[in-house]
Amino acid sequence: MLRRPTDPAPVLVRRFVQLFVGLFLYGIGIALIVRGELGVAPWDVLTQGIAKQTGLNFGLITIITSGVVLLLWIPIRQKPGFGTVMNALLVGPFADLGLWLIPPGLDLWVRALLLPAGIVVLAIATGLYIGAHFGPGPRDGLMTGLHRVTGWKIWIVRTGIEVIVLAAGWLLGGNVGIGTLAFALLIGPLCGYTIPLFAIRGSGRMPADRVPARRTRVRTRTGAVPVVE
Repeated sequence: MLRRPTDPAPVLVRRFVQLFVGLFLYGIGIALIVRGELGVAPWDVLTQGIAKQTGLNFGLITIITSGVVLLLWIPIRQKPGFGTVMNALLVGPFADLGLWLIPPGLDLWVRALLLPAGIVVLAIATGLYIGAHFGPGPRDGLMTGLHRVTGWKIWIVRTGIEVIVLAAGWLLGGNVGIGTLAFALLIGPLCGYTIPLFAIRGSGRMPADRVPARRTRVRTRTGAVPVVE
């Protein structure tokens, strides 16, 4: 059995900083897209719908949803990492902070700028938190776990989850629009650039030159990205 080597202190510090900066920016990116009011990502459509029906704030619902999703990890024996837990606890409050800082009802030209800005910020955030190697977010882990136990192609699992989530959110009153389509089309290619860009090398994992690399395309919560397994 191979023993995982210990991270050098500077690498470990960088991983922690990168994780928390990534999660902070993830929440801000969500807030930018929401305040764009032109349509949001499928999971955020669900969050908006639940918020409309319950009166709870966006961040709290995000945390609750993440907790429910983590419960679904149990039957598929998916193991959370430190980053998984931090993702579940912090993205919601950071999104609330962004929603507090950015007022609603802005002019159309401002909202048209907020949408692409939010998508870019969210792509950078995804590269940062995934590149820190502390584990996937709750929704990403559910998808990859279902892929593992069912043997279904990753895009089928991803599409099935997002269609269900999007439909439920839309029925509850979530905001579906051109921003939802823009998110679906742009976030994958952007994350395909940011994830390898921010991936930390030498983070206590087996060196890449000792591991047979298998390049695949994995759809995360934010879209389809190439990864090396």
